[in-house]
Amino acid sequence: MLLIEEKYRPVAKILFSSGTCPRCVLRLCCVGFPTPYRLPYQDLLEELRKFLTPCGGSAADGDNAPPNKKSRLDDSDGCYADEVQSVEAPETCNLCLGILQHLCDAEFVKKTFHKVQSAGYEFKDFIFSVSLPAQLLVREHCAWLQAQQEMRKYGRVLEKGDIIQLKEAYKWIIHPLISNELGVQAVSKSAFEVGVVFCHQETDEDCHFLATVCKDCFKPAKNKQSVFTRMAVVKALERIKEDDFWRQFPWPPSFPKTACEVVDMQCNHASVFVAGRYNKYSRSLPQTPWVIDGERKMESSVEELITEQLMVLFKADSFNFSSSGREDVDVRTLGRGRPFAVELVNPHKVQFTKQDMKDLQEKINRSDKIKVRDLQIVTREAVSHMKEGEEEKTKCYSALIWTEKPIKKEDLQLLDDVKELKIVQKTPLRVLHRRPLASRIRLIHTMNTEYVDEHYFRLYLKTQAGTYIKEFAHGDFGRTVPNIGSLMKTTADILELDVEVSLFCFIFCLYRVQVLYSMVCRKWNT
Repeated sequence: MLLIEEKYRPVAKILFSSGTCPRCVLRLCCVGFPTPYRLPYQDLLEELRKFLTPCGGSAADGDNAPPNKKSRLDDSDGCYADEVQSVEAPETCNLCLGILQHLCDAEFVKKTFHKVQSAGYEFKDFIFSVSLPAQLLVREHCAWLQAQQEMRKYGRVLEKGDIIQLKEAYKWIIHPLISNELGVQAVSKSAFEVGVVFCHQETDEDCHFLATVCKDCFKPAKNKQSVFTRMAVVKALERIKEDDFWRQFPWPPSFPKTACEVVDMQCNHASVFVAGRYNKYSRSLPQTPWVIDGERKMESSVEELITEQLMVLFKADSFNFSSSGREDVDVRTLGRGRPFAVELVNPHKVQFTKQDMKDLQEKINRSDKIKVRDLQIVTREAVSHMKEGEEEKTKCYSALIWTEKPIKKEDLQLLDDVKELKIVQKTPLRVLHRRPLASRIRLIHTMNTEYVDEHYFRLYLKTQAGTYIKEFAHGDFGRTVPNIGSLMKTTADILELDVEVSLFCFIFCLYRVQVLYSMVCRKWNT
């Protein structure tokens, strides 16, 4: 059954007789159920002809066909059985430009299946996205205005919002066909996307008249090849008056000689995020690749040692590495390790067990320069939590300090007694080339010392995140005040620095891990 309401019969007649395909007739007649659209095209064509023929019969039925109450016309409609039967189905619809005729058949479905299969992705469901030519909006608007005029003759109203959108009707048809081929369901929200872009060069100029009527709707954009985007066309159609539209684009739209064609078909998987914590044991290893003027300064980096194995396993196109803070190349990261996350862009392999992640962690840890722990897949939202409160965290450090003036163990008591010391730091000279000049107030919460000899001692600090520890030690030519040198009334310098993760940070991150793990479990279970 077509499920077209009786009141839409005049609309169906004028559309069908003007070169509109049966499926677009259903759309303009507000048929909001998928079943009729999924009928084989020839069956649907025959059903529509029956509906438009008085008494519900086709030309072959003759006068012996029983009357059909639903198909009975108003007296004003007259008899147009011969007219309907004489109308040939358009080879290419003047509304959908063949999308609902030729681009949802078995051949197109096979093409889509082979594209997805050859791409080599892992997925449990998919979303099918469609990009349609903007001129389809103009043709649909034209059909709606004509249908609206026809409905007014009978004192009825046809709202544009009641018409079934082409994209929705297309997905009703294509979703079950592709799902059957792939063996998984098409859903409204999925990490895996199959995208198709349609184009119809023959009718590209259908939109151009709108630019003369609504000039402010069409403005050049950096990343757009044409000003006639779908959003711009929608905006212009909302503004243009009906009479102005008819003068520029009369009914019926021109008959296309060719159908829409597929100009692009791509598969894409949403990014997968892997998080964990790393320790760095080398004093000659930068966190990220160190390249200056195209010349590499260090052989490797923390980022590369971690992501090399991730890229191989997930088969991703690219990655983005981020961490909660960073350390200098000559600074070790000890304790519980620094939290990090890696965004793997367009991964082809995404289904892993806990053992798989454990094996991956062991591969990364074959390096003697770094070690990772708590490696796991997390959500995008979880990564943002890692960056939350980065400036509010408490950081712990251990440093080896040298003093020019000989010191005794008693001299260090001054530092041991410091609590909540407020310091002012101007942007250090060593980072001034990449960070703006500013004065920042930071807190040194506590300091503890360990005497080594008359020129050396070990300093343990708990500070506000964002404190420049090296500059606090040597003063940076007076740009950090007070500093270790000014407090001890001598020249001081730092020889070694290690980042230690405090218990507070560990508890905070452990809580985050538990939250992320529960989120991932819920996602997998669903």
